[in-house]
Formats: sequence, C-alpha cells, structure tokens
Amino acid sequence: MTKRLLSAALVAGFLAACVTSVLQFALTSPLILAAEKYEEQAGLAPAGPGLPGLPGSNPGLPGSNPGLRGGNPLLVLAHAGHDHAPEGAGAAAAWQPAPGLPRMAFTALATLVSGVGYALLLGAVLLADRRTVTSGEALRFAVGGFLAASLAPAVGLPPELPGMAAAALESRQAWWAATVAATGLGLYLAAIRRGPAALALGLALIAAPHVWGAPRAPEAASALPAAYAAQFAARSLAVAFAFWAVLGLGFGWAWTALGSGRSAAPGTA
Repeated sequence: MTKRLLSAALVAGFLAACVTSVLQFALTSPLILAAEKYEEQAGLAPAGPGLPGLPGSNPGLPGSNPGLRGGNPLLVLAHAGHDHAPEGAGAAAAWQPAPGLPRMAFTALATLVSGVGYALLLGAVLLADRRTVTSGEALRFAVGGFLAASLAPAVGLPPELPGMAAAALESRQAWWAATVAATGLGLYLAAIRRGPAALALGLALIAAPHVWGAPRAPEAASALPAAYAAQFAARSLAVAFAFWAVLGLGFGWAWTALGSGRSAAPGTA
C-alpha cells in the first residue's frame, strides 16, 4: 500500500509539475520579471519616510524560495512572496539562481517537489477516510485542497509581486497555516461529515481566520501598476487550480493503473 501510494504520488506530482511549469512560464513569470524591473528602479531612488518598504522586504510564506522570485509553485499555491536583501544593512544577499535556464530549472524542480508532497497528502487523506480512490473522487478532494491551500488564504493574503509591501513573515506564516488548517477541517466537516452540528462548526472554522483578519501590510507607495498586481493574483489562482486539478486526476488515474497492474501480475490475487 505504501509503495503504491508513493508511486501514484510521484506520477501525479510529475504530471502536475509539467502542466503547472508551462502555465507559470507563460502566465506569471512575465509579470514577475516586469515587476522586478519596477522594483529595481524604485531601489535606485533615495528612500524616504513616505516610502516604507521600497525597496522593502516582501518575504515569502512557508516553502517559498527567495531565489525563485515568485516562480516557486508554493508562491502560486500558498501566496508566497519574495525575499530581498536589505539595502545598506550590511546583510549578505540571499542566494538565487541565475536568470534564464537555471532559474527555470529551479522553478520546475520546486514545482515537482511540492507536487509530490501535496499528492502524498491527498492520497493519505483519501485512504484515511477509506475512500475508493478514483480519478473523480481524487479530483473532488483536490478541489478541496485548492480551496483550503490557495483560495481561502488569498482572501486575506493575495499573491504578491516583487516590490509590493507585505506584513512580517512570521505573522503571515502563522495566519496562512491557521487558515489552511481551519479551512481544510471546516470543509471536511461541512462536506463529508455533514449534519447540522458539523455544518455549523465547519462554516465557523472556515470563517474564523477571516473574522480574525490577515496581517496587514504597511502603507507604502509603489511604482508597480495596479493592473499588474491584479493580473498576477488572478493568474496565480488559475494556475493553482490547474495544479490541483491535474494532481487529483493524475493521482486517481495512477492509483487505478497501478492496482490493475498488480492484480494482473502472475501469482497475485
């Protein structure tokens, strides 16, 4: 069972990484590169009290890689941002892959790693709930993963481009993790357990992080056009949905194919 779970997760993660990487390079990477140019231009201007955070620190959320500058799938999936070395602070600049092919390769690798990890989690949830693993059933749970890990956190912490002001990393990490956990449990109670009490508790859990409120970014001027930020948030969520959809369909297909192969092998029941 463990070998089958791992094999299906590897297949699903690979398929999701292939589709997501293509979508990232086509839809979100051009916006990131354009935003970085605005960020560099802002960094050349003298900082003043009316421009906090420019060039500021916009650290990412759990799993983000500062070297990928937003190309990391966890940025798209979990609303991570970007790390930047403080100007004039004497701190060592964070390592990041060189532009071009190295950066694309690290982005694709990070997408693959996160895809396999999420596929393992998806499979574990399906098996723990004693579900018959099919492509349709895995897709249903994958949509729940998208709602919990991408859409719900985006309500309070939308995906961010370089140069955008952001709250402190630790507070964003804590809020993101709490939102994912509360939304995931709430969806499970409302959609799986059902019943009046489970539904009420589930809805309360889903709403709780937003009632509490996400960490607020400091007020800051930005040279980045507002249209860029809006396009990036929308495209990031679209890529995230495609990621989860391929992950669910791929896992269900791989699980069924691996099971058929074992049952057809000589000497197996």
